[in-house]
Amino acid sequence: MRDHTAIGVLGPVVAWNDSSGLIDLKGPRHRAVLARLIIARGRVVPVDVIVDDLWVDPPAGATSAIRTFVSALRRSLEPDRAPRTKPKVIVTDGPGYAFHAAPDAVDAWEFERLVREATHSTPAQSLELLRTALQLWRGPAYAEFTEEPWARSERSRLEELRLTGVEGLASALLDLGRTAEAIPELDAHVTEHPWREDGWRLLALALYRTDRQGDALAVIRRARKLLAEELGIDPGPRLTDLESDILRRETHLNPVAAEQIFAQVSAAYDRTVAAGSKSRLESTVGLLRSLAVAGGSGLETARNQRLTIIGAAEQVDDVELTARIIGNYDVPGIWTRSDDPRQAAQIVEAAQRTLDRLPVGNELARARLLATIALESRGLSGHRGLECARAAVQIGRALDDPGLLAFALNGLFMQTFWTTGLASERDCIGRELVDLSVRHGLSTFEILGHLIRMQALSALGQFDAAELHAETVDRLAGRHERPLAAVFTTWFRAMRIAATGAEVAHCEKLYEAAAVNLSDSGMPGLEDGILPLAILALRVWRGLPAVFDPTTQWGPYEPWVRPHLLLAHGQVSEAARAVEAMPDPPEDLLSEALWCLTAAAATAVGDPRVEERARAALLPAVAEIAGAGSGMLTAGPVSHYLAKLQQTGTIR
Repeated sequence: MRDHTAIGVLGPVVAWNDSSGLIDLKGPRHRAVLARLIIARGRVVPVDVIVDDLWVDPPAGATSAIRTFVSALRRSLEPDRAPRTKPKVIVTDGPGYAFHAAPDAVDAWEFERLVREATHSTPAQSLELLRTALQLWRGPAYAEFTEEPWARSERSRLEELRLTGVEGLASALLDLGRTAEAIPELDAHVTEHPWREDGWRLLALALYRTDRQGDALAVIRRARKLLAEELGIDPGPRLTDLESDILRRETHLNPVAAEQIFAQVSAAYDRTVAAGSKSRLESTVGLLRSLAVAGGSGLETARNQRLTIIGAAEQVDDVELTARIIGNYDVPGIWTRSDDPRQAAQIVEAAQRTLDRLPVGNELARARLLATIALESRGLSGHRGLECARAAVQIGRALDDPGLLAFALNGLFMQTFWTTGLASERDCIGRELVDLSVRHGLSTFEILGHLIRMQALSALGQFDAAELHAETVDRLAGRHERPLAAVFTTWFRAMRIAATGAEVAHCEKLYEAAAVNLSDSGMPGLEDGILPLAILALRVWRGLPAVFDPTTQWGPYEPWVRPHLLLAHGQVSEAARAVEAMPDPPEDLLSEALWCLTAAAATAVGDPRVEERARAALLPAVAEIAGAGSGMLTAGPVSHYLAKLQQTGTIR
């Protein structure tokens, strides 16, 4: 389906695509035909079966009516199909029709994929997958056809899968030690679905783990009473075994948390290794690196302690030790705005000081310092970061050191924004990172390489290929417990739907759902202002006003947002002054999107000087999708804005 048509059946049956937004599916019988074909999952449904399903007493001409419904659906779902060419979505096959679509074209199919993948993932990854899956539900599946026999079994199957997903999400929360979060959802779940024993079991276990043994036993007794009185059965062995284990306070009900084990090991380390020793400083860098890739509070802790460790190393006055302390913190970075710009600048200064003092010949340490400067200079103007990145890559290749080269390539990626339109170059970096990491078992950099390719291919409009990399990221992140990766794949999928023309209101909800995972990610440089910017970019592209709550926090994006807010309130002269004052966007993943916002605002107020700046900046990216290279948001094709500038006479 060239228009990336998406169909929703987890609620009322709807469809949308990139050319027309929400698709008119005509009347209820048209939607019934579409639903009936989707339920068949690619199998042929004979016309006479469809007739019998749609009418208890089929009227004369029912077969012709079905053909009319199918023709109308084909026009709606494939509006760009040339006359007399074969349809690709609803195809004629023998005595009937079959529905052919990509695996992610129907929300129910995507839901099933996410739930299935969650069953083979770590608790952290399972939590993110199931949250994404459950957010796809807009109401009962095939909501318009609750009384139709042909929909009954599929509706029941999907509802069972949804309930399994709810319980799987709660189980993941318990496995992650986030027990208190699970209790309210489980309480509502068993109230609404009292015959699901696993829901009762999980609720009782959650209560026990929050030191509520009496409440846990009361829940099991309540379940036993309901099952006996309403169904005449006893609870199953899992629930009865849990009751016995709670009464005996079995230790396995409260597994030792990883934090406790870590605390015990740390205490032993504190007793063994002297404070202030060089070995202690070096081992601490490894610990901070492990904390950082764990995400959330671990990333915050690592960031907060990094400068302290660097300062302690400099006080020892051992330049090679300091070089290792700075350069061995090779935590991959995918976002081009620093979480703490002031700290990043201090790290760059420390790395440069150490580099200046480093003895000649220590190329490994030199390359790691250069890569650190490249990474920590992300999003800044000037050529120093790019020069350092290229030098680090050159040394990494010469030394044939895979770990060093991967780190250096990460630095090069962060500096491949000196002009717009460099998605193809970043895709090459991502490809090399993946190949290098697969050969040498560098799992964290392998994930990074796939994320880079996901972003770059999105910028090039190759969303199907980008999705393959997103799926690989989810699989690898689950296997290696890298929870932050799911933040980016979740946003990518929301952005992809926005980029392919879904209704704005639907896209905004997807963005809002994706933003939930940002609050505890430990990445303020990513979180700050990204949600409203994503919504604004979509609205500007679709020609809608920038209507936002006055309390909206725009973070670092306010200069490029302000003119659009003023225009939405009819303050044209104030908007013109704001356009005149707009700085050039930073050289990062969002530069194309911010330049497009600049172009749109300049066109709206008629500022030829700013229009010319935007035109010159955007021309190298004419073939790209603005902002999609971030994997987070999109402002639509760059060519759309260049065409608008052409209409104003800016381009001669």
